[in-house]
Amino acid sequence: MPSSETDRGHARGRLTELVVVFGSLGIIGFGGPAAHIALMRREVVERRRWLTDAQLVDMIGITNLIPGPNSTELAMLVGRLRGGGAGLAVAGLAFILPAAAIVLALAWAYVTFGQTPTGEALLYGIKPVVVAIVGVALIAFARTALTGPLRIAVAAAVALLWVAGVNELVLLAAGAVAVAVTRVGTGHPWTAIGLVLPVAGATATAASVNLLTLAAVFLKAGALLYGSGYVLLAFLRGDLVERLGWLTDAQLLDAVAIGQVAPGPLFTTATFIGYVLAGIPGAVVATIAIFLPAFVFVAIIGPMVERLRDRPLAAALLDGVNAAAIGLMAAVSVQLGASAIRDPLTVALAFGAIAALWWGRVPSVLLVAVGGAVGLAASAAGIGP
Repeated sequence: MPSSETDRGHARGRLTELVVVFGSLGIIGFGGPAAHIALMRREVVERRRWLTDAQLVDMIGITNLIPGPNSTELAMLVGRLRGGGAGLAVAGLAFILPAAAIVLALAWAYVTFGQTPTGEALLYGIKPVVVAIVGVALIAFARTALTGPLRIAVAAAVALLWVAGVNELVLLAAGAVAVAVTRVGTGHPWTAIGLVLPVAGATATAASVNLLTLAAVFLKAGALLYGSGYVLLAFLRGDLVERLGWLTDAQLLDAVAIGQVAPGPLFTTATFIGYVLAGIPGAVVATIAIFLPAFVFVAIIGPMVERLRDRPLAAALLDGVNAAAIGLMAAVSVQLGASAIRDPLTVALAFGAIAALWWGRVPSVLLVAVGGAVGLAASAAGIGP
């Protein structure tokens, strides 16, 4: 009995540690997935020595093989290693909930004050900065993902077909299959998997906001979205702007801007959009729907980490999906840029942000703050909205 009680005490202590570590990161984790991973490494490798650099790199590789927010899934994998299934859930929730609460507060402020002159002036300066952030991320991802002619061709074709109106899920699946067939041939039965699931996941149009359809939109995104959180733009624009008509391009950019200002995973954009569309119930439903698949995928894949990394088909499918995701990001970035960059000042803000990100390595949150300040100053001077 004493030994059993001691074991339970140790287990509770480990779960408490996970709450402290990942709850803190959910509050201070500005700057996107790369920054999140760097912060996690500092905590779990350098400070606490829960795992080695080699183990962390393996986990990062695995998060790229499954859909969902990579840094959140990395937190879950570390939690699973430290505290089993309970650790997985605790680490994931600790990382997500503080960020979602902050985004919820910002969504309330947006709904309450966003249409005032002050709110419009802030967003006038912030939106071109957000477009620049997405553009720089796109270039960085392209350097990694588009390493051969086939993947470049897939990305270009996907961008053009998405502009022509082809469903983004079909395009992601087609990209995966194109690379997989080229690399491993048509004999493998799983090369057709991408042609089945995404078509079934298409969302029907709806005349008004309802929680069931809202849940379906974000559940689909969480279950099928590969690449960066920025690819979420293409998913949400296709469903919420074009098919359902619940949001405008400007509102979608506002949501991404809030995601940049807030810490934690960019997927908390779902919390913002859910609140804007349906209040607190919408925020809760959208947040649960977009993050739930990540918990399921990590729970399933965790025990199979070592076996998956070396499978040629898995690597080929991932390469194809990543190339298609880059194409989607490029297409949606152009369309969103057209709505945000519309005069000399917003052009200057966008190019200034690109320069600061590219050469100065300035944190995204600081650039967003500067963009907002410029928007306010421009409004006071009679420029802009």
